[in-house]
Parts: sequence; structure tokens; C-alpha cells
Amino acid sequence: MGKYTSSSRQRPTPKSDGPHAIWRGIGCLMMLIIPAISIAAGVATIDYGVQHNWPIPYQLLIAPSLPNFFYKSSGLLTIFYPLTQIQYLYAYIAISILYIMLLGGVISLIYAFIYRFAGPSRYSPLDAPPPKIKTKRYTR
Repeated sequence: MGKYTSSSRQRPTPKSDGPHAIWRGIGCLMMLIIPAISIAAGVATIDYGVQHNWPIPYQLLIAPSLPNFFYKSSGLLTIFYPLTQIQYLYAYIAISILYIMLLGGVISLIYAFIYRFAGPSRYSPLDAPPPKIKTKRYTR
């Protein structure tokens, strides 16, 4: 506390509880929707590319295989064996990750533009006003 003020005279400042509840709901939906859309787009892209002979690296087109210790455990084999039946799994994963980054970046840019124009003002009433400096053009 300052020398000339007491804590009993100060008004409590209102605390912000974070973003509005609707924004948390939208964020939760986006965490579910963006990966679902990107996986579907990745599968469609790879299937289309394979049918039309796109130059896809052969390392991405092989069927996945499990390490040897998976075959020693019936529990792990039960869980992960269906993944070995997906023919282009590595390609699906790679393209899906690219789509996730692309969709996330585009949505972030759109949100930034909307927030810039519709968000709160840059300065609050408690801020000092920005300096008004008039500069002269320097001539010799």
C-alpha cells in the first residue's frame, strides 16, 4: 500500500472469470470438428490421389506393421491389430495432420480479424491517452 492511501478506501476491482461460456463451448466443438473434418478430407485426398496416380511416396503407402512385443501380448494385439488392416494409414495420418494445421491456421486468422474489428478497444479508461506528437519534416 502507498504512504497516503489505506486499503479500506479502495474499491475492489471486478475480476474477470475468463471468456464467456459460449466461447468455451465453441472451442470445445472446434477441438472435435477440426480433426474429424481433416481426417475425412485426408482419406478422400489419398484415395483420390491413389486412383489418379499422384506421386505419393511409397513409404506412406505401405501397410503398418507392429513391433514384436505386440504379438506377445494378447491385449495389445487385440487393440492395435485393426490398425494393421488399414492400407494407407501412414498417408492418411500425414495428410490429416497437414489439414489440421491448415484449418487451424485459417480459423485463427479469421478469429484474429474479427477480434481486431469487433473486440474491445485498445485502451481502457484507466490508461493514459496516447501521446500527440507532431513531428516536422527535417530539411537542410
